[in-house]
Amino acid sequence: MNTASYVVLAVSHQQLNVFFAFIGGMVVSGALIWAVRLGMAVRDREPAPPSPEEQPHLPDGGAVHEEREVREPEEVPHAAQESERLMPYQLHHAASKRCDDQERKRWLPGSSGAFGSGGPGHV
Repeated sequence: MNTASYVVLAVSHQQLNVFFAFIGGMVVSGALIWAVRLGMAVRDREPAPPSPEEQPHLPDGGAVHEEREVREPEEVPHAAQESERLMPYQLHHAASKRCDDQERKRWLPGSSGAFGSGGPGHV
C-alpha cells in the first residue's frame, strides 16, 4: 500500500467518527426535545394556580399578634397510699398551667443585676 491509500483510509475513518458523533448529537437533542414536551404536557394536566379570591387573607380584626402569659409548673399528683402507684392516665398532658397572677416578675431594687454575679446590681 502506498501513502495515498493510507490517507484515504484515514479520512474515511475520521468521516465515520464524525458521522457517529453527528448521530449521537441528534439522539441527545431529540431526547431533550422529548423531555421538554413531556414536561409541558405534565404541567398542562396540573391544576391552575389559585385566583386572588382563593388566596389566604388577613382576618377582619387584622393581624394576629402573639400573646404572653405567665405559667407555673403543675404539681405531679401524689398517690393516695404509699403502696399505690400512679398510672399514665392519671397524669396530665401539660407540664405547666396558667398562673393566676399575670404580672411580670421584676428584679427587686438593690438586688443583684446578674444571675449570681455578686455585683452591686441596681445601685
